[in-house]
Amino acid sequence: MIAVAGGKGGSGKTTTTLGLARALSRRGAPVVAADADWDLPNLARLAAETRPEGPTENAEAPTESGAEGPSVGAGCRADGAAARTVLDAVRGTEPVRPGRSAPTVLAAPDSSRSVDAGATFDALDAMTPEGAPVLLDSPAGASPDVAAPLRAADRALIATPLRRAALRDAAKTAAIARRLDCPPVGAVVIGETSVPDRVATLLGCPVLGAIPDGGGAPLSDPGVRRAYDGLASRLAETAAASRWQIA
Repeated sequence: MIAVAGGKGGSGKTTTTLGLARALSRRGAPVVAADADWDLPNLARLAAETRPEGPTENAEAPTESGAEGPSVGAGCRADGAAARTVLDAVRGTEPVRPGRSAPTVLAAPDSSRSVDAGATFDALDAMTPEGAPVLLDSPAGASPDVAAPLRAADRALIATPLRRAALRDAAKTAAIARRLDCPPVGAVVIGETSVPDRVATLLGCPVLGAIPDGGGAPLSDPGVRRAYDGLASRLAETAAASRWQIA
């Protein structure tokens, strides 16, 4: 389980979680991407709004007959109802069953303040098949809510723009992740095509990717897609991904 974390809101965490999840799916991995930012949840909405052509992302929503089946897209069921949430997944009688053609995207719970986030993420990890990558779209910065996904995850992926203030905050987030026994596996720089060597030194972890600015719809940009494919490839070569089922 990898927590996608960043220094502040707008650092590119949600886009990176979804872009990386889709890139891993293109490599044949059965991926789960879950919204762990319960105060500002937008992962399922972004997935629904940017649904790619071809196989739809599966929120494992029930069909009218009651059987499990694919939804129209992550964040919206075939009947137009709300997306399956992280809490729905861990309370289900069946384990999470991600497919290999598109990631399973899980939304935040509807009444998040009444839910134990740490226990929920731990349960999600237990309910997910061994070898399936799980990505948590984490809260920004050093808020108390960021601790739950970092404690549950094995490693962190730090997403940051290449701005001085953002890099400073990202370094703080990386330090918090280490204190919570979730050391960064690497960093991804958003809105750039190249990264100075000193960024890795500042964050204390390798830079695994640079994602170019894709404008208002970055996940539709071919260059952004290629960059996330490269990030997925480099992440798959790390020790953090040694048990993942990747083609």
